[in-house]
Amino acid sequence: MADDEPTRAARLLDAQAKAVRLFAEMEERGLVAPGEGERAVSDRVRDLANELFGTTRHWHKRIVRSGPNTLKPYRENPPDRVITADDIVFADFGPIFEEYEADFGRTFVLGDDPAKHRLRDDLPRVFAAGRRFFEADPDITGARLYAEVERLAEEAGWELGGWHAGHLVGEFPHEWIEGADVESYITPANTTPLRRTDKAGRRCHWILEIHLIDTEREFGGFHEELLTL
Repeated sequence: MADDEPTRAARLLDAQAKAVRLFAEMEERGLVAPGEGERAVSDRVRDLANELFGTTRHWHKRIVRSGPNTLKPYRENPPDRVITADDIVFADFGPIFEEYEADFGRTFVLGDDPAKHRLRDDLPRVFAAGRRFFEADPDITGARLYAEVERLAEEAGWELGGWHAGHLVGEFPHEWIEGADVESYITPANTTPLRRTDKAGRRCHWILEIHLIDTEREFGGFHEELLTL
């Protein structure tokens, strides 16, 4: 039997809280460090999730990207790269906690490059502004929210790095609820309201993801978490 809506919301929030703790531990233990390969860092974060929560599954591929690899959208698979002393690095993980998905991304800066620090600091600001825009419009569509996130990125001096700015999230596996339909994404082609129910009659919950890039200087950053709770 499917969980009722208050239970679903509580479990999604709990999954995200665990992801927040995972990333905090990741930073505290210094897993993102110069001389480490991206795949090695990803494997260590996987092992840390197992240590902290007994988590053995992730609903999407684990991503750790550094330097020019941070320009690449999710669907690409750039070659493994060794992190350097002056790098920008982002991590994007989707651990499953008690059959509920988390999807969480954060950016780390090694060194003192002011442009990279500015990008890292702009990411949560653009996210927060995007969330405020969503909250202010009860009938907002995926297309309208994407356009605002794109505008916010440009206003801050960056470009968006992907074809969408978020997606549905819920009980594992969310990707099979409505397949690869554009209505499952915050994207220019999605003209349906984000506040709706899915085909099973459950309230749709969304992840907002902000991928900002600087193509000239060849780096980017990433920030994502729950939009609707």
